[in-house]
Amino acid sequence: MSEPVPVSEAVHIEGASAHLTGQLFLPTTPPLAAVLINGATGIPQSYYRHFAHWLAHRKSVAVLTYDYRDFGASAEGHVKHSKALMSDWGVHDQQAARDWLGARFEDAPIWVIGHSLGGFMLPMQKRQARIARVIAVASGPVHVRDHPMSYQPLARMFWYGHGPLLTRLFGYLPGKNTGLGADLPGPVFWQWRRWCTSEDFYASDIGVHLPEPAWEATHADVKCVAIADDPMIPPKAVWRLMPFYPDTYVRQLTIRPEEFGLGKIGHLSAFARRNAAIWEQLIA
Repeated sequence: MSEPVPVSEAVHIEGASAHLTGQLFLPTTPPLAAVLINGATGIPQSYYRHFAHWLAHRKSVAVLTYDYRDFGASAEGHVKHSKALMSDWGVHDQQAARDWLGARFEDAPIWVIGHSLGGFMLPMQKRQARIARVIAVASGPVHVRDHPMSYQPLARMFWYGHGPLLTRLFGYLPGKNTGLGADLPGPVFWQWRRWCTSEDFYASDIGVHLPEPAWEATHADVKCVAIADDPMIPPKAVWRLMPFYPDTYVRQLTIRPEEFGLGKIGHLSAFARRNAAIWEQLIA
């Protein structure tokens, strides 16, 4: 007899200011935890489906993936008309998704697994008491100077060359022309650019587009995971995330592809099915 496999269902999340579309992966037994996957900038929820299925199947947890407002399955019109900011994605949409998950599984502990943007906005969110675990992967406040020298020309061209040029020309950032693969709202790009080219990262937006951080609000088990060959958010930028959680013990892990018999992983491929060999370590 074949082993039962998890099922998934489409879900619709009504946030305070946006409608989000997601996918809920359910184990075949009552879930031991409810897991929220906050995606990286420009990465649709479908990319995380193999990892979500593995979590539900192997770890008996419920897993929610979703797309941020005006992006992916949550888009309700052409991206060029979007007024969304990166701060909307990182604060309000992540909060709405976590609130929905907590209401669906009232008695289960919450895990938050954040990839890049998905991992560094938690101090600006509310209602963290039920969060049992936080796993931030390739996530941290990065400045353009942090990138390896081999990646510097590409990063600077993105922030100062074709990125601004194409965003001004089209009114949004066309993903296929910039290597992202997905189109981004113009306001998301401009705020993202400002953060990654500013010495204080997002500090200038606090009190404007961002609420005051509650640095002491997180008491969950926090794990910061760096990918050794990640040129976009290298380990030194990931470790800057650790002081964001002053009232809890923060573990750190560096994933080295060669230790798992893998080739390059980089910034975006930790959750790709071809790199499933690292998933046990990500959540350990």
